[in-house]
Amino acid sequence: MNLGDVLTGLFAGTSFTWANALMLVVGCTLIYLAVAKEYEPVLLLPIGFGCILANLGMSVYNPESFLKVIYDAGIKTELFPLLIFVGVGAMIDFRPLLSQPKMVLLGAAGQFGIFGALILATLLGFPLNEAASIGVIGAIDGPTAIFVATKLAPHMLGPIAVAAYSYMSLIPIIQPPIMRLMTTRKERLIRMEYTPRPVAPVVVVAFPIVVTIAISLVAPAAAPLIATLMLGNLLREAGVVERLSKAAQNEIINIATLFLGLAIGATMTADKFIYDPATGVQWQTLLILALGLIAFIMDTVMGLLFGKLMCFLSGGKINPLIGACGISAFPMAARLSAKMALEEDYDNFILMHAMGSNTAGQLGSVIAGGVLLAIVSRMTGIG
Repeated sequence: MNLGDVLTGLFAGTSFTWANALMLVVGCTLIYLAVAKEYEPVLLLPIGFGCILANLGMSVYNPESFLKVIYDAGIKTELFPLLIFVGVGAMIDFRPLLSQPKMVLLGAAGQFGIFGALILATLLGFPLNEAASIGVIGAIDGPTAIFVATKLAPHMLGPIAVAAYSYMSLIPIIQPPIMRLMTTRKERLIRMEYTPRPVAPVVVVAFPIVVTIAISLVAPAAAPLIATLMLGNLLREAGVVERLSKAAQNEIINIATLFLGLAIGATMTADKFIYDPATGVQWQTLLILALGLIAFIMDTVMGLLFGKLMCFLSGGKINPLIGACGISAFPMAARLSAKMALEEDYDNFILMHAMGSNTAGQLGSVIAGGVLLAIVSRMTGIG
């Protein structure tokens, strides 16, 4: 008789097991991180509470649970991630990117972890659809990861979503040591004058329309993600629908985030996350979390390396720190890069350059996720 059997015996006669009790601790831990540490509280708090409810019999796998209704309405249909993208788009100002088009290169470099983690997951024995879903954690973009996982590997949605949002919240902890290791103090002291080219209002309004058309034609699988992101941005930049823009930035994104968090947490049942009596310990969950972290580190390293290359080619005029924010986590990553520069020199302001790189990363993650979804769907027939 193994330990799992002994502990399960303590709850004989009920559907509640020791693994469920452990998942209650996991849910409470997520709530603690949200409340006490303020790590992505808007998402970790409802995810943590959803996890608690899931292990008290209200999971999405219970046909009578209200959380199943929320899951079916917003996750299976992909509605919640898309509504969140409308809100994110309404918050983004693409002017720093439009005035510094070369930042697109950093946004592309920041997606390396997606494909690196995919290859590693495949080598570890994951099927291609699961490996692709794990790789997209490297986008450091919760809605994109959820959108792709829902289509390719819905059974892995819980750990993938938790990993994506957890690593977003841990950016201030994970990235600084890598940034210090990969750059010299001399490089971090580089000042970048912000002398942007003026961006005409017509360009700012046309940008989301042109991007939507171009990406939808080139990568149709990415169309829903890019379209909702650009719709939100168009609401912001049009200047004639302020009420809709504010609603997208506040009520719409907040409600969608609340229900998405609850629904994701409600997938985190003990048998899916920790221990299944039929198969034993769910080591796959730990592998997903580890591979997601590796993808994040790869993104940061490659972004910094590309930043160093641009620094060399520009004759030392580009601070490599802005390469670290070529990921999707907007605007946290940009603010962190700017903060790192300020720690070395209180008069070194690179925030607008970092914002350009960060908005490029937001676009890059959506495009990378869509392209990966299209390729894997075609190869596997899933999605």
